[in-house]
Amino acid sequence: MPLNKTVWGLLQKKGKVRYLTSDYIFTCSEGNMIVAHRLRTAFMKAVKEARIDAFRFHDLRHTFATRLVQRGIDIYKAQKLLGHRDVKTTQRYAHHYPESLRDGVDILDSPPETSRRLAQF
Repeated sequence: MPLNKTVWGLLQKKGKVRYLTSDYIFTCSEGNMIVAHRLRTAFMKAVKEARIDAFRFHDLRHTFATRLVQRGIDIYKAQKLLGHRDVKTTQRYAHHYPESLRDGVDILDSPPETSRRLAQF
């Protein structure tokens, strides 16, 4: 999965990037893939410290999908990033909020030639 500059910088700052020792970002001390229960324990600790109620690890996927779509990323690109075989699964993950649909109707305020140019973006 590609990482954006913000995530890459954060991982470098936290010393989590291991260039040649492993294919994984989060590893156990031997450089192998982290054991699931340790990841779950660390996640639950972070959620508790952040005082977030009723938040599951899987909710991160929903948030990722929703933020992609709300910022205008094509649903099919979101599907590939999430690793879904079927776009219907991605649609269940990616939630719109009413304001994110505004550009769909605001485009009608522009003259047709402007609307065509705006629709291309």
